[in-house]
Amino acid sequence: MAPVVTSVTPSQGNPSGGTPVTINGSGFTGATVVRFGSNLATNVVVVNSTQITARTPAGSGTVKVTVTGPTGTSTQNVFFLYTTVAAPVLTALSPASGPTSGGNTVTITGTNLTGATQVLFGANPATILTNTPTQITATAPAGTGSTNVTVTTPGGTSNPLTYTYTTITAPTITNLNPPNGPTTGGNTVTITGTGLSGAIQVLFGAAPATILTNTATQITATAPAGPPSVVNVTVTTPGGMSNPLPYVYVAAPVVIGVSPQFGSDAGGNTVTITGSNLALASAVNFGPTPATGLTVISDNQLTATAPPGTGTVVVTVTTPGGTSTLGPGNPYYTYLGTPVINTLVPDQGSELGGDSVTINGSNLTYTDSVTFGGTLASFSVLSDTLVVATTPTHAAGTVNVQLHTPAGNSNTLPFTYDPA
Repeated sequence: MAPVVTSVTPSQGNPSGGTPVTINGSGFTGATVVRFGSNLATNVVVVNSTQITARTPAGSGTVKVTVTGPTGTSTQNVFFLYTTVAAPVLTALSPASGPTSGGNTVTITGTNLTGATQVLFGANPATILTNTPTQITATAPAGTGSTNVTVTTPGGTSNPLTYTYTTITAPTITNLNPPNGPTTGGNTVTITGTGLSGAIQVLFGAAPATILTNTATQITATAPAGPPSVVNVTVTTPGGMSNPLPYVYVAAPVVIGVSPQFGSDAGGNTVTITGSNLALASAVNFGPTPATGLTVISDNQLTATAPPGTGTVVVTVTTPGGTSTLGPGNPYYTYLGTPVINTLVPDQGSELGGDSVTINGSNLTYTDSVTFGGTLASFSVLSDTLVVATTPTHAAGTVNVQLHTPAGNSNTLPFTYDPA
């Protein structure tokens, strides 16, 4: 069966010939002749049964490409166009140096770069990644010393630009700031060290981070998400991979309860907060207001001094894992006004006790004790403005009556015990 030609790459070139081409198809084993029209190609190399490389002969117009082998000549209509194409011109390499191991990406800037068929670093071909009329990106091959970079297109081979192979040491990282963060990721981590220029990759464990900025001594990166755990952060540059530093993914804090759940609107009292993942707490808020006096007792408990406030608020805890949100439990704290008593009805009774006294005032809902001259009385709270107490026994005379709530002690009013 005669050879079959399916394509030629590139499909156009200079009328003067010399364009390197690749011919694809089948049945090429033993092929001896490649023609462009009636003209013989040069430098014919049968790579395998499906591919031949060659250089075009001089020619003009559109010609048919054929391959002749022991079994005949191809008949497919695969054409090559002779056209005047300007030779490529190179103006810049970025970077103009790289590691002897290669593997780094080099951006080649110039003109007439369309259809690049080859990029050489000295005699070594680079891998072409992208190609536009003014720019090529390529993966540099390994090499040593200084070498010429050239680009070949259907228009010819470019002028050379110098590229220098240098020995680059592996990066070293010395600090992560912060060294921990939420499992959701998204926070910015600053990585400090040496030899960080040209960072190719930053890994948090096996997960790549997004590199935001990069200098020789510092990288900022957006941490990826990760489960609660300790992972190694590493930086890879053309010089290799750095030493690892530990980074802790912290689970978000959870607040289950607060004790006491009430306090004075003036603040200042100590509140115990229970929950989970509290060990790294950096802030506690009562609603929008930050608390003071934060003391971590364990991963499940901390204390803080309540700030001034009003109404009922949600108590939240902030750690490197984030800020707690509403969930199971009761993270509410209610601010109370200082209790005030205005009248006692009646304001006198028997020294034997047992008299019912109506106490009128304000902020009385959470009354937890009533005293007559320091002696506890039984009582019932009827509303925020009304408490009914039963007088305890007491020697004849006048004593002070006082109420207490989680917000503190009320003012006092006099009550007179009459002799029995």
